Amino acid sequence: MTHRPARSRAHHSVARRPRALLAAGTGILATASLTLALTGSATAQPTGAPVTAGPTTVTPAGHSYAATLSGKATFKAGSVTVTCTVSNATGQVPQAPGNSNASGPVSNGISAPSYTSCTTSMPGVSATIQTSGAWGVTMQNGAPSTAGLTIPTGGFVLRTSGLASCTVTAAPTGAATVTGAWANGAPSTLTFTNASVPVKVVGGFGCPTSATTSTFNATYKVADTTDPASQITVTG
Repeated sequence: MTHRPARSRAHHSVARRPRALLAAGTGILATASLTLALTGSATAQPTGAPVTAGPTTVTPAGHSYAATLSGKATFKAGSVTVTCTVSNATGQVPQAPGNSNASGPVSNGISAPSYTSCTTSMPGVSATIQTSGAWGVTMQNGAPSTAGLTIPTGGFVLRTSGLASCTVTAAPTGAATVTGAWANGAPSTLTFTNASVPVKVVGGFGCPTSATTSTFNATYKVADTTDPASQITVTG
């Protein structure tokens, strides 16, 4: 009988090394994938201005303005969409020299926007929206220029009633900013397209309780109320 020579410990160690390296490599890739996923989720949150921000000037300095919804505003959480046809907010351009920033955006507070005449995509379900707290807007010159609308913690609460009783709270754990595209004009406009904001949904049957973000779409006309013949503009 021919005896097969026994393999040495060194041979077994060498044989196991590629498997160990493969396992370690797989773990590193998995960790990297998770890190990228978490980083992507974090950076996907909208901010008030680009990372590299240039100079911004908002004029006329000190003028008050009114933002009025043009068309409709929609809020989508899970499979539920709420549509509102009336929304308004007011604010004031900072007085000079605060209306200019040589290296970034110009910020000011605005009134909590109102949302009325709201309907839902669910038959037999109505909706109301309540806003509160100190809201703000951050304007940044660019291509395109942008404006970030900051929602204070819990400053936006959407409630449905009827066949489904749900409560959707935006910015549930901290202030959140949704960013839109600004266009100078007569009047100037601010457009939010699929802007994402963190939400918390509570309720029973029919409520999208697994949703953690809501998508916001709306266009506002921004008019100068101090001098209706002037326009609110964002330049460099």
